[in-house]
Amino acid sequence: MATKARPRSAALTALAVWLAAVVVLLMAEQAAVVAAEPIKLGFSESLTGGLAVNGRQMLLTAQIWAADVNAKGGLLGRPVELVYYDDQSNPGLVPAIYTKLLNVDNVDLLFASGTNISSAAMPTIVEHGKLIMDTLALAVNEHFNYPRFFQTMPYGPDGKEAISRGFFEAAMTMDPRPESIALLGADAEFSKSALEGAHRHARRLGLRIVHEARYPPATVDYAPIIRAIKAANADVVFVASYPMDTAGILRSVREIGLNAKLFGGAMVGLQYSGMKTQFGEQLNNLVGYELYVHEPTMHFPGIDEFLEKYRLRAEQTGVDPLGYYVPPFTYATLDVLAQAVTAVRDLDPDKLANYIHSTTFKTLVGDITFGSDGEWAAPRILTIQYRDIKGPTLKQFTEPGHQVILYPPEFKTGTLAYPFSEATR
Repeated sequence: MATKARPRSAALTALAVWLAAVVVLLMAEQAAVVAAEPIKLGFSESLTGGLAVNGRQMLLTAQIWAADVNAKGGLLGRPVELVYYDDQSNPGLVPAIYTKLLNVDNVDLLFASGTNISSAAMPTIVEHGKLIMDTLALAVNEHFNYPRFFQTMPYGPDGKEAISRGFFEAAMTMDPRPESIALLGADAEFSKSALEGAHRHARRLGLRIVHEARYPPATVDYAPIIRAIKAANADVVFVASYPMDTAGILRSVREIGLNAKLFGGAMVGLQYSGMKTQFGEQLNNLVGYELYVHEPTMHFPGIDEFLEKYRLRAEQTGVDPLGYYVPPFTYATLDVLAQAVTAVRDLDPDKLANYIHSTTFKTLVGDITFGSDGEWAAPRILTIQYRDIKGPTLKQFTEPGHQVILYPPEFKTGTLAYPFSEATR
């Protein structure tokens, strides 16, 4: 009997080995499947409504970034997948979108953009303890002091003052120095923050506020507002506006005229191709803000190559073709995130936040170091003045000398031309 048991025992042993091998293979296959699951980046985007010009550029840039990352093997050996929803430029829709992203879509990482949209998203993000990479959001984290918040628009530690500092510094170079100012802005988050900073600068410099107006976001007719500002006869007029407002205000200025020595400010929309070509020569001597312009002091490694790639895709998809304002900083935002994930080799929000706080990142918009509040450690908002604009051609805005940098000093390419009223006659 013993001699017959040996084959059976050997057979059982062989079966056990085979089963063990099958289990190992199944576990390996399961591990491979898990490893291949995408890393999901979730965000709300303004693809329709008043902020759609920004939103469509951001989405296109995010798609370019994801394609670049995936072409190199993804993050942590996993492909990146974008999960996004149209918020219709309506902050009221944003909390539900981020709740869905986190609770239903189970996204791994988060992105946000824009002051109003980001402010609406933050309570949900804070509640879930997630890391948030943000851009184009003014002073959002002042309200939350959230340690996992990072913003790549270069406001620095005090965005409310940073966005208008160059405007006021330029004003003080006029001879004689200005004495009075009129302030105008929308009754909305971004404009209110920008006007608060303008108030501080006016007090610091001894400028007398002779007129101030805040209009509802749904305003259509700006003529009465511009007439009142003209009647106040201020030396300087500072405007904090959104794209639709900016267009309406400029049309009224063209019709009514202003006798101001300096006009401009935190006017969103002037950065877009459509508005630059729409108003053309009317922009001459207007002073605004930008993040990037093609002046000789701003040659950052990689930015020209990126813009070439972006413009090719923009032509194919009907998105803003210039790409100076939104795309480079959107790409830099996501690049910082990718660099952090690669270095930490983890998606844990605290590990990522600690790394981002302690690291200087090389990006296509230059080196970025974050302060304790998640903003740039030092501000770099550009104050520019439109010069020698002729007609509606877009190409001139890609050439040096038409968007002269007045501030900050390390990027300065020209001095203030004034008065504004001379250029509008």
